[in-house]
Amino acid sequence: MRKRGKAGRARVVSSKVLFRGRVFTLKRDRVVEPGGVVTTRELIAHPGSVVVLPVLADGRIVLIRQYRHAAGQYLWELVAGHKEPNESVATGVHRELLEETGYTAHRIRKLLEIFPSPGLLGERMDIFLAEGLTKGKAQPEDDERITQKIVTLREAEKWIRLGKICDAKSIAGILYYTRFVAG
Repeated sequence: MRKRGKAGRARVVSSKVLFRGRVFTLKRDRVVEPGGVVTTRELIAHPGSVVVLPVLADGRIVLIRQYRHAAGQYLWELVAGHKEPNESVATGVHRELLEETGYTAHRIRKLLEIFPSPGLLGERMDIFLAEGLTKGKAQPEDDERITQKIVTLREAEKWIRLGKICDAKSIAGILYYTRFVAG
């Protein structure tokens, strides 16, 4: 599944941590890139995220809505969260699904991976399909205020066209699913 560009990786000549937060680190690296370019790059190092597209037995999907401070608004999205240290990706998928929706999944499978902003952000998002869902009670983190809505794929596509869903990971996951996976 994974496709890579030109072979090789940058060689880091020097690296300085400018900020270390709970989830990410801001760094300034002096690098020699694979093509020979010597440059300074500022980047956000991130452990990566899991994204979950919950699909009910009847084909409808579960979306969540929460306030995103960086965007300055409430957004409709797929379930998602950063990977915890020493946590398997599968465990992260199940944890985030339960926390944000209350559902548990009998089956999960990886759909695709995306880099949301590779010019400065090292975050890789692994997008998973969750099926065989059983409803339970959501267990949001203390700082999460989440609502959810169950919609058809046609409704989700309409929301994308209208700009009601404007979150990149959600657009990628939904459109990938409708184009390459859904019957």
